[in-house]
Amino acid sequence: MSVSGKKVLHMDSNPYYGGESASVSPLEELYKRFQVSAPSKSMGCGKDWNVDLIPKFLLANGESMTVFPSGPLVKMLLYTEVTRYLDFKVIEGSFVYKGGKIHKVPCTETETHNSDLMGMFHKRRFRKFMSFVLNFEENDPRTHHDMDPHRTTMRDVFRHFDLGDDVVEVTGHALALHINDDYLEQPCLMTIQRIKLYSESLARYSLSPFLYPLFGLGELPQGFVRLSAVYGNSYLLNRRVDEILMEDGRVAAVRSEGEVFRCKQLICDPSYMPERVKKAGRVIRVICLLNHPIKNTHDANSCQIIIPQTHLNRKSDIYICLLSFAHNVAAEGKYMAVVSTMVETCNPEKEVAPGLALLEPIMEKFVSISNLMVPTDNGRRSQIFISRSYDHTPHFQTETDDILDLYHRVTGSEFIFRDPRDADADSDD
Repeated sequence: MSVSGKKVLHMDSNPYYGGESASVSPLEELYKRFQVSAPSKSMGCGKDWNVDLIPKFLLANGESMTVFPSGPLVKMLLYTEVTRYLDFKVIEGSFVYKGGKIHKVPCTETETHNSDLMGMFHKRRFRKFMSFVLNFEENDPRTHHDMDPHRTTMRDVFRHFDLGDDVVEVTGHALALHINDDYLEQPCLMTIQRIKLYSESLARYSLSPFLYPLFGLGELPQGFVRLSAVYGNSYLLNRRVDEILMEDGRVAAVRSEGEVFRCKQLICDPSYMPERVKKAGRVIRVICLLNHPIKNTHDANSCQIIIPQTHLNRKSDIYICLLSFAHNVAAEGKYMAVVSTMVETCNPEKEVAPGLALLEPIMEKFVSISNLMVPTDNGRRSQIFISRSYDHTPHFQTETDDILDLYHRVTGSEFIFRDPRDADADSDD
């Protein structure tokens, strides 16, 4: 908003940046937060830990805009030039759990050939399907195989290539990163673009299509803080919000600790406006501290593992996100994994047990269950714009969609991805 020319005051009721997705350091603070007795000396130096409460990977892609490749979120970071304050490192692997084994998610021809996720005939069909996706161009009908990208459903595309159910599940959930199967009945264009983005990202880095900031996600909001200060923004941390003042149904001001700050628009997370949000589900996350990598992941220091929903007769996939000392979020030789999913029963911890089983032995674990809140209206009348809670996935796809939607609701225009250098060139003209 500040880069776009708006005057912004940022107030936070917490004494730290990041809200519910904050990075916690030192390690002793994490133990206090979950009311657990202090960590043992075997955990190493507490200051070496930066534990993200909700770790999420950034999806890159093969188009280099500046010094850095970019999926939608990274493009936003590039647009705002926040990347000048951040250092990223690639995640070392992307896996799927099927048939009692952990498999690398196949995407390239070599990986498909070597994968035991599918039989010989399915491999041949999958290779043809991936060739179609990688050569697909929305504006070139010759690449469409007589299918309409705006009308043909993704289910029909899979049927066209005669892909089996297991291959469809891996493709939809591990490559396109869909969180349910609704996409099967939707036009195929979006899913094809998502698979293409995954493939291009992987081609750039070879280990996985995902990136993560060194020292954890807490660097993201701090990067935005530094940038916003350049544009004259004001920040008030550890500031209690007492009342939102309205005039004729529109936001007019915020009262805080005896002061009144007038405003034309208000953007906030659900915790500040509980009367304007509703519950859309519950998310369980288990933070696990380890002294070893996950078995059968080629000793990866960081990775994502998806346990598909149908494997466990569930409606939601179970996700495992592993980070370690390699990303400067844990002490030397230590690892941090988070197992997450949507709650579907009255026994959430039992639901994530299949994920926890892959992490054994676990040194320490911290369980949190939170409500997934969504705004009850688009905010245009009140000019109060509320974000969604963070979902259960270990990547930023859903949150990126929410940011783009928020931007559109607040400004009335679409967010335009562009190279910051283009903007400089425009101003020179």
